[in-house]
Amino acid sequence: MSFVKTKDGTNIFYKDWGSGQPVVFSHGWPLCADAWDAQMVFLGSQGYRVIAHDRRGHGRSDQTWDGNDMDTYADDLAAVLDHLNVKDAVMVGHSTGGGEVTRYIGRHGTRRVAKAVLLGAVPPIMLKTDANPEGLPISVFDGIRENTLKDRSQFFKDLTDPFYGYNRPGAKISEGVRLEFWRQGMMAGIKPAYDCIKQFSETDFTEDLKKFDVPTLIAHGDDDQIVPIGAAALKSARLVKGATLKVYPSLSHGLAQTNAEEFNKDLLAFIKG
Repeated sequence: MSFVKTKDGTNIFYKDWGSGQPVVFSHGWPLCADAWDAQMVFLGSQGYRVIAHDRRGHGRSDQTWDGNDMDTYADDLAAVLDHLNVKDAVMVGHSTGGGEVTRYIGRHGTRRVAKAVLLGAVPPIMLKTDANPEGLPISVFDGIRENTLKDRSQFFKDLTDPFYGYNRPGAKISEGVRLEFWRQGMMAGIKPAYDCIKQFSETDFTEDLKKFDVPTLIAHGDDDQIVPIGAAALKSARLVKGATLKVYPSLSHGLAQTNAEEFNKDLLAFIKG
């Protein structure tokens, strides 16, 4: 397995497959790089170099007590890109990973970046505040914290229902997708997984989004029960200059898995466009 050691000594696992223009993926909570397998195999087969890492504390990366914050996540991503000397990259982030990509651009700029894709991403901010009335109340995130500590194994199983829209009438449920979500979630360390909840819910990415200066696709399912589109993509699309907004009618937060063929086609078209 391949790792890069960050400045604080944390080992970050990454995959680096294929050749061609690099496409770099950042995963959501509480998952790992494997969440992007459908996209990586597809784009790798189309002649792209595909790269994905496990966020610190998640997957095969070190389970860290400290440093589980959005600035450090972005710096860890920078360490991977610097280590691999990535240039002209298309950066793709889902959910928390969309926040990671956004903070990376806010902190490190677009020297290595050609385009950006935010899918079901948490920016600008998930938390309901006076300035963000469309957000979710803090009680929602307190509940996630409580369930993560109390019985995260059962919580992760239950979370697949809203995550993939499996609680909707007529939903086609894959037990394999459920199990894979659970497997990836259980690979995360309990402390970094717990810490990450505050990061994806309370971080304000507004100023980071204003620094985007590359073509950007903001994609979101309008039945996303995890990151509501009104507080996320619809606002981000107004903050990123020249952004393209793609709304998937009736699709869920986990559309990259449940509707991989459709999303892959759109992703490829954006990369080529």
